[in-house]
Amino acid sequence: MQGAAALSVEGLTIRFGGLTAVDNVSFEVREGEVLSLIGPNGAGKTTAFNAITGYVEAASGEIRYRGVRLTGLAPHAIAALGVVRTFQKTSVFAGQTVHANVAIGLHLRSRQTPLAILLGLPSVAREERQLEREAEEVLRLVGLEARSGDLAASLPYGELRLLEVAVALAARPKLLLLDEPVSGMNPAETGSFMRLLARIRAQGITVLLVEHDMKMVMGVSDRIICLNQGRIIATGTPAEIQGNPEVVRAYLGERYLHKGA
Repeated sequence: MQGAAALSVEGLTIRFGGLTAVDNVSFEVREGEVLSLIGPNGAGKTTAFNAITGYVEAASGEIRYRGVRLTGLAPHAIAALGVVRTFQKTSVFAGQTVHANVAIGLHLRSRQTPLAILLGLPSVAREERQLEREAEEVLRLVGLEARSGDLAASLPYGELRLLEVAVALAARPKLLLLDEPVSGMNPAETGSFMRLLARIRAQGITVLLVEHDMKMVMGVSDRIICLNQGRIIATGTPAEIQGNPEVVRAYLGERYLHKGA
């Protein structure tokens, strides 16, 4: 169920030298929704993602997650609050197994001290069993349980992207930011990813999505924001966005005009 704002972005401006990549952008992501950012290449979508997750510094503006100020925090501190992202390019360990990649993500949440591990305290064994169960659950959720023992390098591209999402899910996100997750996928793989997104949402995870595949965007989004040249030009439901003349001119093309009406 959608509710109050999970993420609030107010007056976000990002500059690289003399270039303003994001220009006074304000929006919010509501609890439980799938919100998509769309727009032409260079519109500022990924740059906004990078600011939200601490990878670039904003020139001005405020970013808050559930009331906590994110502006100025390091990426690991933001992730610890439950704001987790994927990247346009896969970022898994190719030489490790599928299971090991997820386990690495899980162990970043370990509460055990080096001394407890060295002494082999019972709490260490209990946590290991719990993390093992969680790894199996995550792989089952993304549909990679049968690939658990395979090297990540052996996975086809579509499954590699699923593994990246699995690693992100291992961090127990409350807000998951997906940056072009189906880029390079074929239609069957994209359809599978759309079904995965529905399962992720059923877990109570809020999603902020950047994607160019409009069939996916229109099929999974509650609301859509269109950016152009660093500014928001429209916000609305999929039907409203498809029928918005300014969005059609800037990005979608004439085939979308009034399609959703």
